Amino acid sequence: MRVETAIGNQISRLRQDRQMSLTQLGEAMGKYLDRPWSRQAVHQAERGRRSFTAAELTALALVLDTSIPALLVAEGEPVELPGAVISSEDYQAILINAATRTPLDGVEELLVALRDMEAILSRPSLARLARIAGVAREHGQE
Repeated sequence: MRVETAIGNQISRLRQDRQMSLTQLGEAMGKYLDRPWSRQAVHQAERGRRSFTAAELTALALVLDTSIPALLVAEGEPVELPGAVISSEDYQAILINAATRTPLDGVEELLVALRDMEAILSRPSLARLARIAGVAREHGQE
């Protein structure tokens, strides 16, 4: 999936979640940019048929009440850049900010974290540890 397509998919999903029309999103963009986006510009963005400037990504995050990393989520698919294809794992890793002052600003980030936790917890060795911990709790040996 092209990175522009991944961003477009997130714009579309978030816009629909917020019950905004294409026109409403475009008009709201005008608050942060020098002019609003047309309905057609929003449609092109949602279809992954345009590149985005840093200012546009910032405006989209503000209008859609999310974060820029949440706009970049690719739903587990490899991401195509002009010179290379990035694995979904490597792409996901660049979206995670380990800074201590990173704000927790959205359900999207929580969902990404839960998916990561699910993958980790599904490992056989951790499943065995969970069973051992359960047996220990049953016998009062915490």
